[in-house]
Amino acid sequence: MNRLLASSCALAFAACASSPSAEYDVVLRNGTIYDGGGGPPYRGDVAIRGDRIARVGQVSERGRREVDATGLAIAPGFVNMLSWATDSLLVDGRALSDLKQGITLEVMGEGESMGPLDEKMKREMVAQQGDLKFDVAWTTLGQYLDHVVQRGTSVNVASFVGATTVRVHELDHADRAPTAEELERMRGLVRQAMEEGALGVGSSLIYAPAFYAKTDELVALCSEAARFGGSYISHLRSEGNRLLEAVEELIEIAKRARIPAEIYHLKAAGEANWPKMTQVIERVEAARAAGLDIRADMYTYTAGSTGLDASMPPWVQEGGLDAWCERLKDPAIRARVAAEMRKPTDQWENLLLAAGSAERVLLVEFKSEALKPLTGKTLAAVARERGTSIEDTVMDLVVADHTRVGTIYFLMSEENVRRQVQLPWVSFGSDGGAPAPEGVFLKSNPHPRSYGNFARLLGRYSRDEGLVPLEEAVRRLTSMPAENLRLRERGRLSPGHFADVVVFDPEHVADRATFEEPHQLATGMEHVFVNGVQVLRDGEPTEARPGRVVRGPGWTGWGSGL
Repeated sequence: MNRLLASSCALAFAACASSPSAEYDVVLRNGTIYDGGGGPPYRGDVAIRGDRIARVGQVSERGRREVDATGLAIAPGFVNMLSWATDSLLVDGRALSDLKQGITLEVMGEGESMGPLDEKMKREMVAQQGDLKFDVAWTTLGQYLDHVVQRGTSVNVASFVGATTVRVHELDHADRAPTAEELERMRGLVRQAMEEGALGVGSSLIYAPAFYAKTDELVALCSEAARFGGSYISHLRSEGNRLLEAVEELIEIAKRARIPAEIYHLKAAGEANWPKMTQVIERVEAARAAGLDIRADMYTYTAGSTGLDASMPPWVQEGGLDAWCERLKDPAIRARVAAEMRKPTDQWENLLLAAGSAERVLLVEFKSEALKPLTGKTLAAVARERGTSIEDTVMDLVVADHTRVGTIYFLMSEENVRRQVQLPWVSFGSDGGAPAPEGVFLKSNPHPRSYGNFARLLGRYSRDEGLVPLEEAVRRLTSMPAENLRLRERGRLSPGHFADVVVFDPEHVADRATFEEPHQLATGMEHVFVNGVQVLRDGEPTEARPGRVVRGPGWTGWGSGL
């Protein structure tokens, strides 16, 4: 009897020793679970231990901390496929505008990335800073991502390596093709970035100097990224008059480089081009049916945000900002630029003409304190106040501010936005920073997408208009981008995955930011966990900064842990 009891105790002890502790760090109770896979939601619990999800479903054991999620949705953290939080995270690591929408991963690198840099590029980055000031204490892209985390951030960070950045590193801002030796060095920079954890190559082809790059150059860079399992992601060479040709170029690059490819912020810009969206969808779906991995992301607004450089021909911008501004002081050059700005063309992307009127162009960001009173005014209004032509006003503002001048252009149709939201191969990106409605951020007016893009999808387009079921919207904010980027153990509520988890009220999630008053936080997000640590509690940010670098598939450090 004693031997039997001893044997039973030994077996019980062995079972306890070999199984994980029954106590969890956090248990989210009685929520409606949207696990990221797109299937029907269900009532249940989510348990977190350390930085991982430990259990999903019915959890009988208690957690050290219990969160009542009754009436709330529990989902994986959202992926911002196009983030410009590159600067804002160095000033305010909370990423508050995104955190209040459930963003747990910022994906950067639209054409320009924060590395690799040479000494001249570092000096230019400092010299061209506007309201947000920071030291450039890194050289490579991997070092920048590590720097963000070391400073402290509430969210995870990842990045593509910018084709523009690689080009400037070797060619400066010259309008020419690289030599064989230069191209080989550019390929080497892509290889290095991929080994440091870059997700692939990003391009932004309407802007100088990216505009100068030909298809063959992009294929060469993408071929390097493909060797490491990376992707190509592109602001197309045209989103307007040559939109279809630009889509074909992306598909060609995907074929030749044997690489998955994504269209940044899918759109048809300019009223004359709105009907082209049908053909864009047809071409992407035909490519997908033929076996190519082609997809897109979008923001949920009818206006884009960039600079006044997108109103001027690329040739005048060759050589960089200083050379551009100096040229605009020459009366003969100004006359030529003004004439080209007024003339419809397929040779470059003129967003001023695409908007249809200077009344549909908002000036939202200036570096000069003397020009900041113009923030929020239309280009037409400023031209009237100054008594100058639209074209002269554009050139004068760029020279006076010595920046591209932050600008919002109303370009797209609501019908196309609503149509794109329903496409199963489209994910979402803010194409904005991650500011807060306070301090230095109030000196400029961001596009409202920085505060509302994801909440607008969940509230207006999913709940209110019923364009996409909530479980499908969650899939395209979570597992879909994570799988596209080949991220390990992210994007789903699944045991063993990293505990990036959001809890929100589906009945009250909503965007509040407007073009007139953009600094307004979204509502409805109650709790956010990043790597198992709570960064939003009862709708308010905590002091925790658990964000990490999320590495791409080529990272050479996989064997040394995460």
